[in-house]
Amino acid sequence: MTRIDFYVQAPDRLDVACRLVSKAFAAKNRVLVYAPDETIARALDRLLWTTPAIGFVPHCMAHDRLAADTPVLIARDGDAPGHDDVLLNLHHEWPPFFPRFQRLLEVVGSEDDDKTAARARFRAYRDRGYPIHTHDLARSE
Repeated sequence: MTRIDFYVQAPDRLDVACRLVSKAFAAKNRVLVYAPDETIARALDRLLWTTPAIGFVPHCMAHDRLAADTPVLIARDGDAPGHDDVLLNLHHEWPPFFPRFQRLLEVVGSEDDDKTAARARFRAYRDRGYPIHTHDLARSE
């Protein structure tokens, strides 16, 4: 069953997403970042070229010809090359294909609309019986 982790009160969702992707990659996991919004997908792509400052996270868009050989993919839909390690959701709705993954990471900003959408996703996962772990980023800083 998919383990779901909510990272709440993120001061900058994309910065937190980059750190989570980097951490998962360092742990030898493959990561699919679900970002249907093209602006968010492109911004994350740019950030991953410079985050972490002293490292490199090999990544590409899911439709790129190198996707099958790249450990971190940014996808605008669920039709990315198959792996089942980690899914990071940057969409306001829950991804319907998440059950194939071992872990699902949800990053929640401090804006009211982001919190409202995250609460709906949380309830959807909880009502389906998935184990959910919450990490309050405001406390850890």
